[in-house]
Amino acid sequence: MSNVICSCLLGDNAKVRLRLSQMLHSEMEEIYGKDEEAISEEIRHICEVELQGCRREFFDNPQEFPLAVGQQVIVASDGGYDYGLVYSTGLIAMKKLKLKGLDKPGAERLDIIRQADEADMQVISELKGRKQEIRDICLGKVKKHNLDMKLVDVELRMDQQKLSVYYTSAHRVDFRSLVRDLAGEFKARIQMVQITTREEARRANSFGPCGCLLCCSSWLPKIHANPFAEKSQFPDSNGNGNDSHAFNITGICNRPKCCLGYSKHDKSQGCGSSLPVSVPRPGSRIATPSGEAVVESVDMQKKLVFLRYISTDQKRRVPFDKFRNMEPKK
Repeated sequence: MSNVICSCLLGDNAKVRLRLSQMLHSEMEEIYGKDEEAISEEIRHICEVELQGCRREFFDNPQEFPLAVGQQVIVASDGGYDYGLVYSTGLIAMKKLKLKGLDKPGAERLDIIRQADEADMQVISELKGRKQEIRDICLGKVKKHNLDMKLVDVELRMDQQKLSVYYTSAHRVDFRSLVRDLAGEFKARIQMVQITTREEARRANSFGPCGCLLCCSSWLPKIHANPFAEKSQFPDSNGNGNDSHAFNITGICNRPKCCLGYSKHDKSQGCGSSLPVSVPRPGSRIATPSGEAVVESVDMQKKLVFLRYISTDQKRRVPFDKFRNMEPKK
């Protein structure tokens, strides 16, 4: 993958993400209903903000600014301040906070300082214009010190007191001399951040082989670990594991595509001789500790069996290895 420059904020791809968030907010009442929790003081103070590099963090809005999705704000950041776009507010922001497990008692969040005005917008525009210049300087410094690393992205905080340098490397890099050189050049605190190829692809903010925006850059809230480590989970036309179709399942990060985790096979697939002996075929009935159930489908990639309990009509996913405790009904 070639060197990339993340231009997520104020870019066309950001508009796609914000539009998705706006659609979610417009259907909030239909999804969650009229919840009394939505008007609580804590809910009104929570706000999700997208920062540079497609990073999304939660902030408090103690002054209760009337914020809307897509609005630019100035937020507190590690002893300084930075800018970002409002991504979600209110009940939806609180739901996301709980899903990520960040609502624990005593958890501290930074505050939204103010709404961005014209002066702030001018500073943001100037920083955006300087990004290529800053990146070129950093590239020159890396070559000067002959370091075995690939510079991916740079982020200069709005107050210009902190410069974050994102890089990839297959080996440990001693960048102490580079940090001193960059600190003298920019008169700012330097933060070196090593990232994975998945993170590099997310920062590329580009299009995938499918012609759509990358899932990780557009709507995926978190880059998950690779659930497709075993090659045998990608059967060829003969039902055997094969590398011949690797180009169909590999993204620009040279890792299995994130969208594979959301694919679901037809009920008729994965029902041949490749099924483990301990896994029943779709349509069969099994006796479980919770009652009699019907096997609706089998997902060979994720090694899951989808069950539907006859008495309650409840559905459940069960891993293959747990079927040793479930005996088929005779």
